[in-house]
Amino acid sequence: MSNAQDVLFKALADPTRRAIFERLCSDGEVTVSALIAPAGVSQPVVSKHIRALKQAGLVQGRQEGRQTHYSAQPDALAPLIDWTARMTGFWESRFDDLEDLLKRMDQ
Repeated sequence: MSNAQDVLFKALADPTRRAIFERLCSDGEVTVSALIAPAGVSQPVVSKHIRALKQAGLVQGRQEGRQTHYSAQPDALAPLIDWTARMTGFWESRFDDLEDLLKRMDQ
């Protein structure tokens, strides 16, 4: 597994970070203060999660005055999509092998 995949899996392993990323994907650009109430955690905790998401390339910030507006970067999920496609192919071939075996056993 590549380092990029490791960083993405680690960033998305936390349910709060996943929820923040999903919210940014669905709602578009928002500030930390808009993320605090739905996350059910304090501003420093949300900021910490945003920082981890930024390090993974999943979130980008844009300064506007004193506030930073954050948005999701769904293209950063490409390494996970590639990994999932490889794993899907792996399991599909295993199921095909199992199906062939079961057919031979039925004969």
